[in-house]
Amino acid sequence: MASIQKRGKTFQYTVSYTVGGKQKPIRKGGFRTKQEARIAAAEVEVQLGKGIIPTLKKISFNEFLENWINLYKKPKVSAVTLEHYKYSLKAVNDFFQYKAIQDINRQDYQMFLNKLGEGRAKETVAKINGHIKACVKDAIEEQIIQIDFTRKTELSWTVQSKRSSEKHLSYEESERLIEEIWKNLENGLGYSLLLLAITSGMRYEELIGLTKKDFDFVNNTINVDKTWGYKKNSPKGFGPTKNEQSIRTIKMNIKTMTHFKKLLKTTPTNLNQLVFYSPSSKYKVISNTNANMLLRKLLTELNLNSITLHGLRHTHGSILLYKKATIHFVSERLGHGDIETTYKVYTHVIKELRVEDEELTMKTFEDMIECANQCVKNV
Repeated sequence: MASIQKRGKTFQYTVSYTVGGKQKPIRKGGFRTKQEARIAAAEVEVQLGKGIIPTLKKISFNEFLENWINLYKKPKVSAVTLEHYKYSLKAVNDFFQYKAIQDINRQDYQMFLNKLGEGRAKETVAKINGHIKACVKDAIEEQIIQIDFTRKTELSWTVQSKRSSEKHLSYEESERLIEEIWKNLENGLGYSLLLLAITSGMRYEELIGLTKKDFDFVNNTINVDKTWGYKKNSPKGFGPTKNEQSIRTIKMNIKTMTHFKKLLKTTPTNLNQLVFYSPSSKYKVISNTNANMLLRKLLTELNLNSITLHGLRHTHGSILLYKKATIHFVSERLGHGDIETTYKVYTHVIKELRVEDEELTMKTFEDMIECANQCVKNV
């Protein structure tokens, strides 16, 4: 039978179990209420009843998170995504230092979120919180801790995120940009990269990882199965895609493919047969910085709001949804890890389409009822 004691402002449980005929106590404190301590003690008693002895050795939160990242994430995520997890680990290191994961309660974690939100946008805080919640869930599964201290906590942030309209171009703006890119295709390889970015929806690292053999001019498709390292923490040369779903074949429009068929005949020979090869660049491809500078120049000349190269990917997805492509198709074409990512990224477009769908629904049944009324009158 568990006993509950108040220790200062928090509560502690004690559960006794027998080993070799001797009674041994399991104690854990730091619970905000007596009920929380009682629930945790009951879970320990259930585990003991199943012959499972809960973990008694404490482990620091940062050590557990680091081990979790190395075991479950490092083997299967891209180098870029792994850096995001390492960023989350640094945030935990900075705040909790060597505090044991077993000693963290909900109030501690809320203070962490409040501090984390200073000078950061909602998306950044949400991503770190998502990493930690997944880790904590596994810690509970492994019986390292009994209570989810991330539950019912609130995100905090001080930097306002960019509005959705600032991250992508509208359909009309996209038409103007494509026209300007098309007029300048003979003025440098960077324009071809921008053209392919907006017409394919590929990520920058996927674009620069393309080789001549990835282009199928018979079926007008492009194969995406690798990336190219373009910064110091990326793999050198070819690397894996962001996730398994990112390995895909993209069907392309004929005019874009006709341009690249002609372009590849004049592409300088290079060891890796890279399409966007640049011998003077540190990483031997058109740099992300130069591509963004070129895009910014074009947008300024067209008097359009500035977006990044990644914004062309968002533009591609937004245009397809605007033109009534299914969200499942868009998710597969962009190589998202799951459809929930697509819903999250394109909420702004989905809301706009929902209004149109509501209007369509109203009109459909208005027309049907009107037709029924006319039929009744004619009887």
